[in-house]
Amino acid sequence: MARHTRYMIWVGNFALLLVLLGCRSPSSPSQSTPAAITPHAQSPTPTASTAPPVNSSDWTTYHYDKSRTGYLANEPDPQKLTRAWSTRLDGAVYAEPLVVGRRVIVATEGDSLYSLDASTGQVQWHTNVGKPVPLSQLPCGNIDPLGITGTPVYDSGTGLVFAVAEVSGPAHMLVGVDVNTGKVKVRRPVDLAGMEPAPHQQRAALALSGGMVYIAYGGLLGDCGNYHGLVVASRTDGQGPLLTYQVPTTREGGIWAPPGPAVDAAGRLYVSVGNGEATSGDWDHSDSVLRLSPTLQLEDGFAPQQWQQDNASDADLGSLGPMLLPGGLVYISGKSGLGYLLHANALGGVGGQALVKPVCTSFGGAALVNSVLFVPCTDGLRQVQVGPGVSLTLGWQAPAQVTGSPVVGGHTVYSLDPGGTLYALDIQSGNVRTTVSVGATSRFATPTLFEGRVFVGTVTGVVAITAS
Repeated sequence: MARHTRYMIWVGNFALLLVLLGCRSPSSPSQSTPAAITPHAQSPTPTASTAPPVNSSDWTTYHYDKSRTGYLANEPDPQKLTRAWSTRLDGAVYAEPLVVGRRVIVATEGDSLYSLDASTGQVQWHTNVGKPVPLSQLPCGNIDPLGITGTPVYDSGTGLVFAVAEVSGPAHMLVGVDVNTGKVKVRRPVDLAGMEPAPHQQRAALALSGGMVYIAYGGLLGDCGNYHGLVVASRTDGQGPLLTYQVPTTREGGIWAPPGPAVDAAGRLYVSVGNGEATSGDWDHSDSVLRLSPTLQLEDGFAPQQWQQDNASDADLGSLGPMLLPGGLVYISGKSGLGYLLHANALGGVGGQALVKPVCTSFGGAALVNSVLFVPCTDGLRQVQVGPGVSLTLGWQAPAQVTGSPVVGGHTVYSLDPGGTLYALDIQSGNVRTTVSVGATSRFATPTLFEGRVFVGTVTGVVAITAS
């Protein structure tokens, strides 16, 4: 009897242990698993375990990284560029393609996101997130229809690709789609109370830092309507209030350069701001480089001494994204032809640059290798050496027609001309290694590099080029 009692106690303790471990007893097959150990069923977004690992060769944001260097060291230097495949999509591609786990992620002006096989160009999934806005329904502009223009960003923490779509209304919508399936997991409006959506354009690339997606707004071509330069931030789960910063000008001051915000190691954002309406009086923070905290508080800023004249003549700094340099420096140039070096921790206010020097009129996004810049100049891509110290030395210049926003792979600089020819230039001399035609592209098209391939968005889809 005592032995039987001890046996029953042992069985009872063992069963209790199984329950505590979340196991089910073989004698109770109908017992349901406790909800506490199946949290995924209650969450609308994937967890980190569902996201593919990000490799160092993956291209998850505009110009590869948060500081927008556009540089991959281990890419081959081609003697020949050959078209590998071309995939037609539902609209023009203004955004830079991304690469995540051998998926080429592409956004179109048709308000669609696609995943393409990097080797073949085959469509793996296609998600349409809205109806794009015809140019006839906008006060001005030059994209017809207007859908997704700013380059998306991939978040490895959630496995989501984030993009902002302009949809019928018009309205701006932040979406987060599962990189594996294309399923929409986050969808929220990102127009602010009192904001007029129609004259605002979301051309700047999205940025990701500290669990937040950062979205910058400028205006349409023609500077029409009541728009203001804005940066808006949303949590990656799509919940909570939007954070915002608005350039304190009466009108304009767009943040529209294709690279969008550059983010430093502390999570601070650097943005370039276009011309504002003011041409006299106190500085309104237009024609500037501004530094914002991760919560979008204005920390510091710089403007040229002649900011009022720049505003009056549309010669502002807003056409190029700021470049974060070694040694705590920032480079910026814009429409005036002047290049500026700034101290990142003390941008200098009006006229407070560390150095100013004629460089070129520049539009788009530059690239950076160590302390050497490659600046997209309107009279030909230019190499610019930064340093030693606070100095700028002009190097080689590409043929005048090579004006596209560059990227660098290995010892090769890639840039487009307006006719849709992709150039591969020697990084040391600027000599043309080889070229290939990719077809018509937008003005601010910039290549994406991945394991010996170059991907370029065009007005009809995406072209893949093999570098050999």
